[in-house]
Amino acid sequence: MSVHQPTHRGSGFHLPSFRGNRAVPAPGEAVSAEAGAFTARAGVLASARVLMGFVFLWAFLDKTFGFGYATASGKGWIDGGSPTEGFLGHVAVGPMESTFHAWAGDAWVDWLFMLGLLGVGLALTAGVALRLAALAGTVMMALMWVAEWPPAKHLSDGSASMSTNPFVDYHLIYAVVLIALAAVSAGDALGLGRLWARLPIVRDHRWLR
Repeated sequence: MSVHQPTHRGSGFHLPSFRGNRAVPAPGEAVSAEAGAFTARAGVLASARVLMGFVFLWAFLDKTFGFGYATASGKGWIDGGSPTEGFLGHVAVGPMESTFHAWAGDAWVDWLFMLGLLGVGLALTAGVALRLAALAGTVMMALMWVAEWPPAKHLSDGSASMSTNPFVDYHLIYAVVLIALAAVSAGDALGLGRLWARLPIVRDHRWLR
């Protein structure tokens, strides 16, 4: 007597096999997907770059013209006010407290600070000289971090510093973002980065990239 195996599968419950049902993309589809992913990454980086540029440009414009936000109307640089006196003069903590007080309102400090804001802001917005912008912006952020000195629990007068984190604050995050944007050449998308890189002086001096 012979036993015949059934030629049809049973109707029992089976878990779906996602691996078996996955379609293999055609070569053209794979290239298209990679191009789409690259475009998305480039768009995100370009957006971050422009937004960071606006942070610096807005600070420059508000301190120059006194739009009434961080700088009161009539107290702008163009009106004779000092862009650094208010901030540096009120530093109340940290190892450079007395140094910042001595610098507050000095013309050379005002000019360096404002040129830094303008230069970094324009470079980020246009997508050029991102390495220089990252260097200058990181130095500025580091000095501001020291001025606020997040590690301190108390100010020089003994009052609470209200620091929310002993290390990480927005100055540090801005610095890391600046370095990252320069490292990935974020000016190539929605910016003038590619044209800038073709300039002879930039080709000969990569640190200008």
